[in-house]
Amino acid sequence: MLPPPSRADTSLFGRWWWTVDRWTLIAVASLIGLGYVMMLAASPAVAHRIDQMRDVFIIKQVAFLALAGGIVVVVSLLTPVGVRRVALAGCLIALVLTAMTLVVGVDIKGARRWIALPGMSVQPSEFLKPCFAVTAAWLIAEGKRALRIPGRAVALAIFLLIAMMLKAQPDVGMTAVITGVLFIQFFVAGLNIMAVAISLAGMVGAGFGAYLIFPHVQTRWQHFLHPGEGGNYQVMRALQAFGNGGLMGRGPGEGRVKDLLPDAHADTVFAVAGEEFGMILCVIIIAIFGFIVLRALVRLLHENDPFVVLAATGLVSSFGLQAFVNMASTLDLIPTKGMTLPFISYGGSSVLAVALGVGMLLALTRKRHGGDPP
Repeated sequence: MLPPPSRADTSLFGRWWWTVDRWTLIAVASLIGLGYVMMLAASPAVAHRIDQMRDVFIIKQVAFLALAGGIVVVVSLLTPVGVRRVALAGCLIALVLTAMTLVVGVDIKGARRWIALPGMSVQPSEFLKPCFAVTAAWLIAEGKRALRIPGRAVALAIFLLIAMMLKAQPDVGMTAVITGVLFIQFFVAGLNIMAVAISLAGMVGAGFGAYLIFPHVQTRWQHFLHPGEGGNYQVMRALQAFGNGGLMGRGPGEGRVKDLLPDAHADTVFAVAGEEFGMILCVIIIAIFGFIVLRALVRLLHENDPFVVLAATGLVSSFGLQAFVNMASTLDLIPTKGMTLPFISYGGSSVLAVALGVGMLLALTRKRHGGDPP
């Protein structure tokens, strides 16, 4: 193992090592390690059930997670200006590709969210989450800095464009997360109490509208509100897995519910962790996610750049909301939503998009001094 660089080392790596939040980096590395473990535990059963090679998901996810680790490190080397440029370019590309899904997208379970590539499918809207969070932060900050620039209006217009495309796919869960992140950014930027009330009422109205418009949203809410009526197979099996695991778990490879869960390696991987490793590992996973979110927010308390504060807040909110939605829906605390658990669930687009967002977060929360680039 190589020793850390000297504090006198002024190379790119030396400056990065002594300015990046190494505790958050360790926490992210822990999640990536848990992602490897959970793929070994959950994916062979899924591969067997769909008549695929036993290690097909493991091999792919090893590559995805290795690439994700590299993305986190490389992106965290950027300056805030570099983060902004990457986000603007990424937001534009993701917008175009998300629009393309409506024309050439692959239809999976009634939704057109993916573009087929050799060996994998890409979900462009996953990359909209981190890139739009940073783009919106830049627009809001510029609007506050120069009042003649309608930053909030432009950010809201881009959001409405994204929301219309996601509605057409449809992807209500992704829309809800992006909406929540933008609301948090507006709130941090100084949204007045009347605007907060109007925004909250609008979100409630939009949620009710989604219930009326989309049959699958109605079905999920009905299953959540009336679990005794059946039809909520995946959640019932997930809760069974948690019950089987108890405090210490049944042991690695000893889980049985994963043989019955359709998405044991993806959306319900948290249930597999609960059955095989018990409540202890589940609490550790929750603690790691909570640590990353709180650590970023604490570091922002000493930040004076509005763009950095808003961008980092948006990125960490998106990261935390995604983890919350996955774990809460698996535990039947909210209606089910097909959203991955960052770095732990299987999925190339999700893993790489989360890595991009975490890399940006680490870049923005690095300790910068007077002589450092902005």
